Amino acid sequence: MPDTSNKDTIYASPGSHTGEFIFDEKVVDVFPDMIKRSVPGYSTIIHMIGQIAQRFSHPHTRCYDLGCSLGAASVAMQQQIADNSIEIIAVDNSSDMIKKAKTLAKNVHGAPSITFVESDITDLALENASVIVLNFTLQFIAPSKRADLLSRVYKALNKGGVLVLSEKLAFDDAQYSDLVTELHHYFKKTNGYSDLEIAHKRAAIENVLIPETRETHHQRLMDVGFSSADIWFQCFNFASIVAVK
Repeated sequence: MPDTSNKDTIYASPGSHTGEFIFDEKVVDVFPDMIKRSVPGYSTIIHMIGQIAQRFSHPHTRCYDLGCSLGAASVAMQQQIADNSIEIIAVDNSSDMIKKAKTLAKNVHGAPSITFVESDITDLALENASVIVLNFTLQFIAPSKRADLLSRVYKALNKGGVLVLSEKLAFDDAQYSDLVTELHHYFKKTNGYSDLEIAHKRAAIENVLIPETRETHHQRLMDVGFSSADIWFQCFNFASIVAVK
C-alpha cells in the first residue's frame, strides 16, 4: 500500500501531551510514518502476513484483519491470495481509520475482495475463517476481554486455520525489560524521534496499550484450544505469534 501520510510530529512540541492516545484523524494522517518509525520489523511482519495467508487460506473461507487500521495486513493478504472465492474482512472501530483505509485500498488491485467494517471487534460475529490476524490489536483490548475474544477467534477458525497475533511484550525479568526498552528508544531516536517525543508518546499510551508476557499469551492460546502457538518473529519487545487450530 503506498505511503501517503505526513511525517509524525504529534508529540514534538512541549505542550503536545494532553491526554491518552486515540486513533483519531490526527493519528490517521501520520499513521504509516508513525508505525514505520516506532515498531521495529513492522514491514517484515506485514509482508509475511501475506505469505502466511497464502499458505493457510482455503477456497470459500474468510480472512479477517481485526483492528485493521489502514488495512496494510489486509492488502498484504489480498496481494498474495490468488483466489476470488476468499473474502477478506478488515475491521476497525475507528471511523477515521476505516474511511482512509477504503480510500487507500482503491489504489491496490488483488484477487480477493476486501470488505471494510467499522465495528468493535469484541462484539463482531466471526465465522468460516481460515486466517485471522490481530496485528498489534489485542494489546489495546481490555485484559478482561482478551480471553473471550480469542475464544471466539478460535471457534471461528476452521480446522487447520491460523491466527497471527502480533504484540508488544512485557517481561518478568526487570533487567531484560529495561534493556529492550532502552534499545527500542534508541531505535526510535535513530528514526528521528526526539527524547521529548518519545517521553510524550510513552505517557500518552501507557494506560491504553497494556502489554503482556510471552508466557501469558501462550497460556491463553492453549487454554482456548489452539494446538500450537509460538513466536515466529521478534525484535526487542515486539513479537508476532502463529497459532494453529
